[in-house]
Amino acid sequence: MRWALVKVALAVTAMVVAAFAVPLGLVVKELARDRAYGSAERQAATIGPVLAITTDRTQLERAVASAETGPGGRIGVHVPAGGKSGTPVEIGSRRAAPADVAAVVKLGRASISPVPGGSSLLQPTAVASGIAVVEVFVPDAALTNGVTTSWVVLAGVGLALIIGSVAVADRLGTRMVRPAERLAGAAHDLGKGKLGVRVPEDGPKELRSAASAFNSMADQVVQLLANERELAADLSHRLRTPLTVLRLNTASLGDTPAAEQTRAAVEQLEREVDQIIRTAREQKAQTRQAAAAAGCDAAEVIRERMAFWSALAEDEGRTVRIAGADRPVRIPVARPELAAALDAMLGNVFRHTPEGTAFAVDVHNAEDAVIVLVSDAGPGIADPDAALRRGWSGGGRGHPHPAAAGGGSTGLGLDIVRRLAESTGGDVRIGRSVLGGTEVRVWLALDDRRAHHGVRRGHRLRRTLGSRRRRTARAGSS
Repeated sequence: MRWALVKVALAVTAMVVAAFAVPLGLVVKELARDRAYGSAERQAATIGPVLAITTDRTQLERAVASAETGPGGRIGVHVPAGGKSGTPVEIGSRRAAPADVAAVVKLGRASISPVPGGSSLLQPTAVASGIAVVEVFVPDAALTNGVTTSWVVLAGVGLALIIGSVAVADRLGTRMVRPAERLAGAAHDLGKGKLGVRVPEDGPKELRSAASAFNSMADQVVQLLANERELAADLSHRLRTPLTVLRLNTASLGDTPAAEQTRAAVEQLEREVDQIIRTAREQKAQTRQAAAAAGCDAAEVIRERMAFWSALAEDEGRTVRIAGADRPVRIPVARPELAAALDAMLGNVFRHTPEGTAFAVDVHNAEDAVIVLVSDAGPGIADPDAALRRGWSGGGRGHPHPAAAGGGSTGLGLDIVRRLAESTGGDVRIGRSVLGGTEVRVWLALDDRRAHHGVRRGHRLRRTLGSRRRRTARAGSS
């Protein structure tokens, strides 16, 4: 594809350059020719007034000498004889053939006559004795003066255009080919059993769609394999009960050879079942690790969970807002873990705020992190630090809501969220939301490290997000 784009750009640019450069080159040549003959006509015009006044040789020689603007010996004058006994006057350089001069006299208009080394401009002028002809020699060098330089410049410009178009086509081809190569490489790796491989969703729109489809397919493959291995492990466990019964029954068969063979077969069957269970457990662990390494689309998971909770929100008269979940947001977190964390945060909103309380979920995608914000318009949390510790009961919310008054909560919901964020190198913060209630901010790092400059960038991003949310809240209240 890359080479094909280069060839197309090369062919198109070469045709465009040829279409413009060739006519321009011919125009330049014609302009140089017109310039040379125009200069010759001006020189001939300076002799005309002198011929109209006098045909004296001395006066004409002075006029010819003063009319020479370049190298001498280029202007000649043919004056016809005056009267029957007069003789023709020939002044200066004369290169044109007598027949050409006679033809100009007969026709009465200027013409160009080819001569050795160039051409001569023959300009007729009326005098007392008849028609005089002024001859101006134009060398071949004057006809092509500056043409070669102009052609070289045009050729250089055309070559630069061709090289530039090839370079641009190569860069565009690289931009298109690299995502395709990554997609092909990821497909080969997935075929070899590397379940954690995923493709960045960048490049042209079509390739982004293909990458998104590939990532969704890979997620489904991982999920199907996990379900299959879960089923294998479950079936293997189910076989233990009848095997135990068989082993107990073989103990009552006595010491006959048939009984010994039966007991040996049962023991071998138990060993095979144990091996299947161990293999299924190892494969399940590998599948979970691959799913965690591959990550998931946070926007898709948020839309899915919000669709689940929206039915309950509608029943309780709650206003729901989602922002930032309209485009893919890839994070290094397994899909089930993110779904569990979202359910924990959204469940807290429903349990610890009165019915009719509005809440919102926002997703912000930075260069090195993804921030998920869950905010509500409830009374808030009295002790945010205690809410993140295991064992917090939720009674710290500043309202007498019945769901919060109960002591059955273990606080594991926010603890799950905290451990999820810390597994990526991020953190969880609880504060006051622009809606007036609680805001749970989950910082998910994309590079699995929290460098000092990354933390500073996070603070700047938090300030930016805070200002944006305040503006949104003011706009909504107005």
